[in-house]
Amino acid sequence: MELLAATWYLIIGFGIIMYVLLDGFDLGIGIIFPFFSAKDQNRMMSSILPVWDGYQTWLVFGIACLYGAFPIAFSLLMPALYLPLFIMVIALFLRGITFEFRLKETHYPWLWNQIFFLSSTLVTVIQGLLVGSFVNGFNRDLQGNIVVNLLTPFNAACAISLLFGYSLLGATWTIYKTSGKLQQKMYRVAGICVTLVTICLGVISLWSPFLNDIIWARWFGGTHYAVFLLPVITLALIVFFYYGIYRRFELALHWLTVGIFLCAYLGFAINTWPFIIPHWMTLWEAAAQPASQLFMLIGTLLLLPVLIGYTAYAYYIFRDKVDEDFHY
Repeated sequence: MELLAATWYLIIGFGIIMYVLLDGFDLGIGIIFPFFSAKDQNRMMSSILPVWDGYQTWLVFGIACLYGAFPIAFSLLMPALYLPLFIMVIALFLRGITFEFRLKETHYPWLWNQIFFLSSTLVTVIQGLLVGSFVNGFNRDLQGNIVVNLLTPFNAACAISLLFGYSLLGATWTIYKTSGKLQQKMYRVAGICVTLVTICLGVISLWSPFLNDIIWARWFGGTHYAVFLLPVITLALIVFFYYGIYRRFELALHWLTVGIFLCAYLGFAINTWPFIIPHWMTLWEAAAQPASQLFMLIGTLLLLPVLIGYTAYAYYIFRDKVDEDFHY
């Protein structure tokens, strides 16, 4: 049972990080959208039009796995998070409409630009607040229901960090997919964003151990010296990123950003393990019956290669640079 629960934890984590990395760069493009000319905006949006619409599948996949593998955690978390998740879904819906209509609109293009920017920013902020809430841990009322306080200073710091992180993903994606003046502008944006991301990661890394005794013991308890390799690896990736900007790397910069995100994600996992609801319900306390987990696992192992294959094939088909605007 313990092995099955840990396996499902990894599967859910994989689905979430796939969503973050894949949807992150088009959210990032939306965040930095207002700072570019109409011509540049058209090329930026054209770079993500062929591949954007499958990303939410990974988010649905992760939530569905949470429902099936950890039903107790799902039943406690969802009522507490209905409002922020509902707002996020509405923002994602508006963003989808923007993709459909913006490049066809001739009378009010500025309106769709604003919707694209605001919806992308709102989705990112909510995700950052939720990440901060999970690191902080949840409180319970007298009836045992989860009480969520999204608007705390630490959660706000996580939201700001994610804004810069997604902007960095968006900038490096555009560097890979474009050329000429727009690409050169994005090198400057990437340099600014990676500096801000470095500062934010440093602040959050120093702040999080002071949130509660569990996180403090995880990092400074003296039993897991290997966890300190994570900040070293992250710093090495950031230093190499600056070198990549200097040498005008293209695809390598995007992969370095992915590496930075993976390190941050591992830090999140270290802070919350083995809790599915930090810091009072573990994976094993919330897990479904082993027979149910095993039954779902068979279907999931059949579905995952399809999702991964579809995603990889879409990137392969649309792997070339975007030199001109195009529409659906």
